[in-house]
Amino acid sequence: MDSTYAQLLDGKALAQRIQTELQTQVQQQISATQRPPGLAVLMVGDNPASAVYVRNKERACTKVGITSFSRHFPTNTSQAELEQTIQALNQDQRVDGILIQLPLPNHLDAVSLLNQIDPDKDVDGLHPVNIGRLVRGEPGLRSCTPAGVMRLLQEYSIDLQGKQAVVIGRSILVGKPLALMLLEANATVTIAHSRSSSLEDITRSADILIAAVGRPQLVKANMVKPKAVVIDVGINRISDQQGQSRLVGDVDFESVREIAQYITPVPGGIGPMTVAMLLHNTVLSYTKFHS
Repeated sequence: MDSTYAQLLDGKALAQRIQTELQTQVQQQISATQRPPGLAVLMVGDNPASAVYVRNKERACTKVGITSFSRHFPTNTSQAELEQTIQALNQDQRVDGILIQLPLPNHLDAVSLLNQIDPDKDVDGLHPVNIGRLVRGEPGLRSCTPAGVMRLLQEYSIDLQGKQAVVIGRSILVGKPLALMLLEANATVTIAHSRSSSLEDITRSADILIAAVGRPQLVKANMVKPKAVVIDVGINRISDQQGQSRLVGDVDFESVREIAQYITPVPGGIGPMTVAMLLHNTVLSYTKFHS
């Protein structure tokens, strides 16, 4: 590769290595405890993107040796039925992790359902108890996508201490927990979002720039400090004039790779890391159960 281009942070390769390590760990623990780890993914309705994500998760589970207790419900499923399902899974000793595939149909209250999950089985790290543990710097299950970002930075020995980190996006899924994790790693953190004025000025100050807004190719080369580390969490499907669709991130990859020192590709960057951290959390929950 031309040396003027940023080095790629290969989330796909790291995710595969993490899966292999987890597979070894699971095999050793099964021989000691007789029971494999279990993960229940609950999906409601027929969102095609969700179906792809769930299939990927199930495939990854099989590879690592995690038993899948996934359930697919019709779109018109009631809140009460889902709550009963979650309560039953909370009690089920074969299940170490419970995950609700978002988004849910509009008639369902996702927050209320997430809050029903036993915090020690909340492998998405979204329960208020786990968010609270993160705020306090206590051990607990961490949100998968931000944890995947941190693990990828660690893999490439990217030093965060004292660095300026800018996170674009303030969702409870990515932006907020990621900002807390960066603080924990001693970075100086700014959270920018759709209402921030002078977004370019804010992003150009970043040694580490993380885009997590879901706006295709929002971050252009003029928004990036030379030699910055650019992490693209966005996954957006766009169509060209010929009607061909492809996946792009929140970063204009072709222009930014000429400025940055490191950059994540889309696909193949943070996406695979999210699944790897979900498996990691499930095995962590399983290990705690057996310790």
